[in-house]
Parts: sequence; C-alpha cells; structure tokens
Amino acid sequence: MTIEIKPLKKKIAILISGTGTNMEAIIKDSNTNNYSGIIKFVLSNNPDALGIIKAKTLGIKTFVFPVDKNNSLEIFEKRVLKLLKKEKIELLCLAGFMKILSKSFIQNYKGIILNIHPSILPSIKGLNTHKRVLEKDIKIHGATVHIVTPELDSGKILGQVTINILKNDTPKKLAKKLIKKEHQLYTKVIRNVIKGNNTIIQEN
Repeated sequence: MTIEIKPLKKKIAILISGTGTNMEAIIKDSNTNNYSGIIKFVLSNNPDALGIIKAKTLGIKTFVFPVDKNNSLEIFEKRVLKLLKKEKIELLCLAGFMKILSKSFIQNYKGIILNIHPSILPSIKGLNTHKRVLEKDIKIHGATVHIVTPELDSGKILGQVTINILKNDTPKKLAKKLIKKEHQLYTKVIRNVIKGNNTIIQEN
C-alpha cells in the first residue's frame, strides 16, 4: 500500500484591532482546496474587536491581549512573541492592526510579518490615507501588501492594487471601493508567500 506524505502547511496567525474584514477574507480563503497554510489563531489588542467574534464563528482559535492603562504595548508584545513561539507561527499577518510593532518585536520574531496598507506605497504612509489622497488631488488610489520592517510602511512591496478616484469620491466611498480589492490582493500575496513564490502582484 502506498502512503501519500503531504507537505506540512505553514502556520499562520493574524493580528487585528477592529472589524476584521481582511482577516475574514484570509480565513475563508484558507478553507479552499490546495491551500498551503493553516490559520492557527487570531489575536487582538482590543477586547471589543468585532473581528474576534467573526473568527470564533469561523472556527478559529482567538486570543485577546489588551493594551490599556494596566497593560503596556511592551507587555503585549512579550505575550504575543511567547505565543508565536509556542504555536511555531511562520507567517504573521496584520489585518487592521492599529498598533505599531516595536523594532525589538520585529527583530525577535523569526518568521515573516505582512501588512496591508490602504495607499500605493511609498506614497502616503501612516493613517487617514483616503482623506489625505483626496486632499492631494491624486487621481489614482490603491492598497499595498508589504513586509513589515522597523521603518513604518517601508518594507519590501509584495503586491499592489489600484483604483481610479472620481470627482464625487469621499473617504468613505474610497474605502468601500477599495476593500474588496484589498481582500483579493492580500489573499493572493499570502498564497504566494506560503508557496515561496517571489512574484510581485500588480492589479487594477
């Protein structure tokens, strides 16, 4: 009798702070055929994050490590690093995670950290990108998936998607137009990473 030996799947964790729409897309994509990874857990710094409820509904293990007056970001990072090591996480995906990870955390984590940022990097780093892109009267907007490094929104770009900005667009309209494209881009980049494919994704 021939025994098929299946390759080990890369272990993935997701960090969130809010509604977890990108997280939800990643989890649903991981449940499709021929997926080379496994989502081990979702973790939030926010006890009220809607994404935690969504993750539980989708059957994913969840953790909440609050960052508040009793728990500093430093304590949070130590707890997360310990958990990542215990679960042998190889890929950490930030999906609406609203804290900036320290240089120490990034250097001490031995896997890859990915983030999706709602602008066409290296343009418009940081927060409020939809509002800022309209203020600059730019005609093209988009999102970028990149490797997280100690310098904010400056790591290697692994994928980008673009949308056209129309005259009547508002920050809310841009966010709504972009979100589905973000989901598609992030899931494709993650698939590339866990397969060891270095191709940079560029989509309209």
